[in-house]
Amino acid sequence: MSDSNSHEDHKSHTNHEMKMGSKGSDSATHHSDKEHSNHESMQHKGHSNHHKMMVEDFKTRFIRAGLASVFVIVLSPTVQEFFKFNLKFPFVEWVLLILSTYIYFYGGKPFFIGSRDELKKLLPGMMTLVAFAISVAYIYSVSLILFSNFIQGKSFFWELVTLIDVMLFGHWIEMKSVLGASEALEKLAALMPSEAHLVESDGTIREVPLTKLQKGDFVLVKPGEKVPSDGVVIEGSSSVNESFLTGESLPVEKSVNSEVIGGSVNGSGSIKVKVTKTGEETYLSQVIELVNQAQSTRSKAQDLANRAAFYLTIIAILSGLGTLFYWSVFTSLGLAFALQRMVTVVVIACPHALGLAVPLVVSVSTSISAKNGLLIRNRTSFERAKNLKAIIFDKTGTLTKGNFGVTDIISYDDSLTEIDVVQIMASIEQNSEHPIASGIVNFAKIERIQTKAITEFSAIPGKGVSAKIDGLQYFIVSPNHLKGLSLEFDEARYQQVSEQGKTVVFLITENKVLAAIALADQIREESKEAILQLKQLGIRPIMLTGDNQKVAKWVSNELGIEEYFAEVLPHEKAEVVRKVQNNGNILVGMVGDGINDAPALVQADLGIAIGAGTDVAIESADVVLVRDDPRDILTILKLSKSTYQKMRENLAWATGYNVFALPLAAGILYSFGFLLSPAIGALLMSLSTVIVAINAKFLSI
Repeated sequence: MSDSNSHEDHKSHTNHEMKMGSKGSDSATHHSDKEHSNHESMQHKGHSNHHKMMVEDFKTRFIRAGLASVFVIVLSPTVQEFFKFNLKFPFVEWVLLILSTYIYFYGGKPFFIGSRDELKKLLPGMMTLVAFAISVAYIYSVSLILFSNFIQGKSFFWELVTLIDVMLFGHWIEMKSVLGASEALEKLAALMPSEAHLVESDGTIREVPLTKLQKGDFVLVKPGEKVPSDGVVIEGSSSVNESFLTGESLPVEKSVNSEVIGGSVNGSGSIKVKVTKTGEETYLSQVIELVNQAQSTRSKAQDLANRAAFYLTIIAILSGLGTLFYWSVFTSLGLAFALQRMVTVVVIACPHALGLAVPLVVSVSTSISAKNGLLIRNRTSFERAKNLKAIIFDKTGTLTKGNFGVTDIISYDDSLTEIDVVQIMASIEQNSEHPIASGIVNFAKIERIQTKAITEFSAIPGKGVSAKIDGLQYFIVSPNHLKGLSLEFDEARYQQVSEQGKTVVFLITENKVLAAIALADQIREESKEAILQLKQLGIRPIMLTGDNQKVAKWVSNELGIEEYFAEVLPHEKAEVVRKVQNNGNILVGMVGDGINDAPALVQADLGIAIGAGTDVAIESADVVLVRDDPRDILTILKLSKSTYQKMRENLAWATGYNVFALPLAAGILYSFGFLLSPAIGALLMSLSTVIVAINAKFLSI
């Protein structure tokens, strides 16, 4: 395997662990949530520790080999000659041999192991190239000492040790970069507190480890503390910071019956929470798994990079042998010079940067998406987002809030203001469970309109409700009931909102129509901006709804959407997506929030589930948006384009570097007095890897 393949195997190993953990939870139902939590925590901790150990190993080998290399360099005849000093003593060449042998085997061990693994899979790569280069230099230099009577030439000891040092240093820096890019999971896992304040049945509070929490437990979350697990507030109110989880910068107000997410930070109020999810069921655990899976998903760009790295390895070996043959046969510079050119060619052609060009960008982009409440489940589909030409929105719950709300207030009595109308109607409806009543009452709460005391409340079956306020009898009735009362009023405004598909209720007394309120599924304030920005990007917004033509026309007009499909049944949504795809052979995205959107999400080139909240395990979606904000779709498109651009930049640099550097390493400019040494070649190779890593780090939305 090439180094890029090694990187893929490392990720696959992690993904395998996650899958095994999930499988185990299914088959062993007797395991407690505590065991699930411990198992998941140990898996992630083991993965992270393994990576840190690799970083530490390269660092240690670099330091030890580097210290020994100082003596090899100082004792090297070539270096002494260049700096014009003399440090010779008996058996100095054997001291050089012993020190170089230590550096060769100790410092070169990671490359020998990597080469063995690559050759086992018949996929020679970077490790094979490095092992081949240092072995050629070492064997030749040792042969000069052991068989000095038969072989004459110049040893490569100082070039050998500096080459190993530079390669170790490059790997150390690279592994640190990879670790930094993959630390998103560790940071997410660190969001959880280690202990919780468990409230006992007798009201006493005791500290317990997080792993001991079970569903149904009650916990107290004090001001400034992290919520220990997913749950529902049963007492108290506060504002909670969920920015690290959802990307929402503003604190979210929480009161009784509000859901809270484990890992979010409580504000200034104390809240009592009933635990509803623990272990792998929690939002944070699901996010960690989704991020892990996304980072482990291969992309088309990665496949391209892997193929290029493999072919580059073959080219490097053939070029190295060709360089050796040319300089040793067609010139009089000798075998030592030819070997030096071959070693330089092999080292400088290492496809390390090429192997890391895509994985590092994938890791960084996945981390960025998770921090912004965008959970990527399918990388291939995510990469297609940059080419979308149309996005279909399911109306209810996506472009709209999915619940009845007040849209229009019509007063037919000059003595009643809009506030008066809402106050009276909300007062009458406050004890009703009807969706219309809830819409009016919730509107009054949002607008902070105080309700009044009522008396003699009664429901009129099929017609409406009535009650007295300050001794005056009021009725809230439907349009059909109003028609039978023969009360006159200006019907123009009523007809206008009725034609928009809105539901209208009237406030009347026994002989007069006082006012009317129109209700509809409320349009999200963010939807208009999202639609406008999509148009600016040249993407067609299309609305899909099961509602009638009147409602569809009103919503589309409000949002500025020219295309819409109304009265579409759930099983017909996928067919609409297919129709848009075939009309112009374009890539189409689908945005929905419900189970009935699943077939359409699967049919689309990019399926986006919006407003998932704490339920992130939506199997049919390619990307899950935690928030109820359609503008996050623009963030997906921007991140997809930025990710693709970074991949292109890294691949262009990695391949362009090799195309430019290979001829120089082979000695094409030797006649002009320019020659690269193996150590400089290794330094340039490592530098190209570091450049790729740094460029990936600069990925942003």
